[in-house]
Amino acid sequence: MSDRFKTGATVYAKDGKSYVVETVDGGTVYCSSASGTEMEFPAAILFTEAEWAARADGRRDAVYVKLRQSRAYSNTPHKLDAAMAVELLAKSERLMAGLIDFVAYRIATRVMTENNDQDLAPHLSIVKARNTFETAKPDVRASLLAEILFTEPAMLINAVKLGDNVLRSLIDKGLAAHGEAFEEFCDRPRK
Repeated sequence: MSDRFKTGATVYAKDGKSYVVETVDGGTVYCSSASGTEMEFPAAILFTEAEWAARADGRRDAVYVKLRQSRAYSNTPHKLDAAMAVELLAKSERLMAGLIDFVAYRIATRVMTENNDQDLAPHLSIVKARNTFETAKPDVRASLLAEILFTEPAMLINAVKLGDNVLRSLIDKGLAAHGEAFEEFCDRPRK
């Protein structure tokens, strides 16, 4: 065990809190927290930095599987024409660049919160969230877009038939409810 935990190294408890190793005695690791509080742990319940990073990477990958299998992507109570839903999504992206990425990301963070994985949200990949979003059926994606814009899916579908200006005004109205979150999102690098 003494080879695994070196004095001065950072270790992690199962709850994600980090500690600095003071000394190791047999199977007990004596640590101090950032506030200076001294703690002792059985070595079996601590993770080294490398072990913690590997654990977190595995959880991050599992998040996208959970996302694909979530209720949000499984079905929609709204009956929408698939062709009109595809047209709605394409026009929405054309009228407001980054909108579909924003919708995919917001839905992904909501699902992560529902699954108690909100600690991984800062590491969420916009590209992977969008790819997951694109695997859903068009009517599901259109319903999720409407949900983020705080409007009924049928109203958005009808706006597609009425023209770009009507659809643009509905998008603007829906995004206004998010404040500056959309603008801040658009400033983020796509990774």
